[in-house]
Amino acid sequence: MAEILKVATHEFADKGLAGARIDEIAAATRTSKRMIYYYFGSKEGLYVAVLEESYRRVRSIESELKLENLQPEEALRTLAGFTFDHHNGNQDYVRLVMSENMLRGQYIAQSKSIQALNVPAIQSIRNLYDRGVAEGVFRPGLDPIDIHASISALSFFNVSNQYTFSQIFKHQVQDPKVLAQRRANVIDMVVRYVRA
Repeated sequence: MAEILKVATHEFADKGLAGARIDEIAAATRTSKRMIYYYFGSKEGLYVAVLEESYRRVRSIESELKLENLQPEEALRTLAGFTFDHHNGNQDYVRLVMSENMLRGQYIAQSKSIQALNVPAIQSIRNLYDRGVAEGVFRPGLDPIDIHASISALSFFNVSNQYTFSQIFKHQVQDPKVLAQRRANVIDMVVRYVRA
């Protein structure tokens, strides 16, 4: 099943739900369409399972950061840097999220686990933010979901818009030097937004 999910992740990220083909996933995993349908019920069921696994994976790695053991600003910097690196290093994840947004969240809404998977991420931000406010290093009155959205948006753009941005501005966003500077800028923007 893990191999099916891995291959299906790339297939759905590359072609979207409508364009992905179960035949190609079956051939690449040396299994049968029947076996895929047995495990996942349908093409849409496999797509939901891919979404769930993608979110589970990022949240699992994120939980290993041990942000609670870091000073608030260091924790925020670590989280922003991790998110930037994750999105850049897992571009299929970004494409899946883009695809699901094109579908207006229709399949994420069917998931029984994705919302629960994301609760700890927001709680982690709430905890580090509250510690920072209590220590006087973060300004009060911010919403942890908004902080999460800001980190996500700044990290997401570099992947989601890399081709159009590079063509329009003749600025190669995936060049290692450009990428390193962008990463540093994203972390700095997030910290400046939250800092007291």
